[in-house]
Amino acid sequence: MSYVEPGGSRRPFWLAAAALAVLGLLDGLLPGPDLPPLGWALGVVVVLGVAAALCSVARRAWTVRIGGRGPESALTVGRERVPLADVDAAHLRAVREGTAGVDAGAPVLGGGWSLPRGRTGLPLRLADGRTVLVPTRDPAALSGALLAALPAAVPGSGTSQAADPHAPDGRSRDRGTLGP
Repeated sequence: MSYVEPGGSRRPFWLAAAALAVLGLLDGLLPGPDLPPLGWALGVVVVLGVAAALCSVARRAWTVRIGGRGPESALTVGRERVPLADVDAAHLRAVREGTAGVDAGAPVLGGGWSLPRGRTGLPLRLADGRTVLVPTRDPAALSGALLAALPAAVPGSGTSQAADPHAPDGRSRDRGTLGP
């Protein structure tokens, strides 16, 4: 089972390119002093360079993947990886049914202070009792893919794990969302 939800698109890059093309056309058609070619070249390189960099960062940081086989199967958001063996399937089913939710202050998988714009957080309870939010545009599809992948990864994963009272220490320091 494989699931991929891209973290971003190249639409902002193409919108910036189209805006620059319109501005260049207007610069050539309208009377008055023209912008020197060196100014246009520098502007195009800077604007399109920044747009391309932002699109690339969004794709790397917020792409959600489910992949792997057996014990190597995992949910990955950006650089953070959660083995599917650590996902509480019973809690995920309860979230789908609307009888469970997220703990206050749950960290966003992939890092960051909050969910990216246009995404909702799918709450996942991990085997150690912590809850994390998975940023997704389609929580129903992601939870369905997770539930389809869980039985293959973890036989008998239908029981909820007891919470570990020592897991959430409230300090982030130099650790990622899931620890060192």
